[in-house]
Amino acid sequence: MSRILVVEDESAIAELISINLRHAGFDVTIATSAEQAQVAVDGVLPDLIVLDWMLPGQTGLAMAKRWRTDVRTRELPIIMLTARAEEVDKITGLDAGADDYLTKPFSTQELLARIRAVLRRKAPEALDSAVEVGTLRIDPATRRVSCGIDGEPREVKVGATEFRLLHFFMTHPERVHSRAQLLDRVWGDHVFIEERTVDVHVKRLREALGPVQCAHMIETVRGAGYRLTQQAGAAPTKPAPALSA
Repeated sequence: MSRILVVEDESAIAELISINLRHAGFDVTIATSAEQAQVAVDGVLPDLIVLDWMLPGQTGLAMAKRWRTDVRTRELPIIMLTARAEEVDKITGLDAGADDYLTKPFSTQELLARIRAVLRRKAPEALDSAVEVGTLRIDPATRRVSCGIDGEPREVKVGATEFRLLHFFMTHPERVHSRAQLLDRVWGDHVFIEERTVDVHVKRLREALGPVQCAHMIETVRGAGYRLTQQAGAAPTKPAPALSA
């Protein structure tokens, strides 16, 4: 389920968008100001942001520019939503980093279509493309994982399931994923297995990454799930106990 952050200070419009997105199967969070939007993004990185241009505190345009300069959010898909319909405004919005631009009044069905289109374009499902997060690198084409130590990449041996799990983590960095979500996205929702199985494979993945000092990148978010992070200062961790239900 894709997470959508709707940043809109007009409550009626925000609620209309939220209802339609939830009916379409999206997980929706609403922020009514630039400050709330930043708090939401700092907490859990969404899959896409629907961003109003005019906001209390700071404009959506300024927010988009800031997110594009931050390594954590620079690839974050953004659809600008605004009453500004002049061509120069559209160009300004796109130049600020928006992936698409929709003017008010708008059709909710068109917004849904644009959201799906942007998510398809941004989806890291080009499975043959190598992905790097910090010093960790995964290459699906060659089925190799490596982690740099003192500037020298060292190969990491992982099992098939751990490889898929790591690939999902690395293509969705900094986001918290519950065990149910990981089962759905890594194993497939047609596979009926215990959620605790995820804990076992996370433990194996950490053990494989331990010798190259990358095990600490797989973090346990207690009571919520797991995430992969490259935040500075993360300390190596022992395999965490199973999450409480």
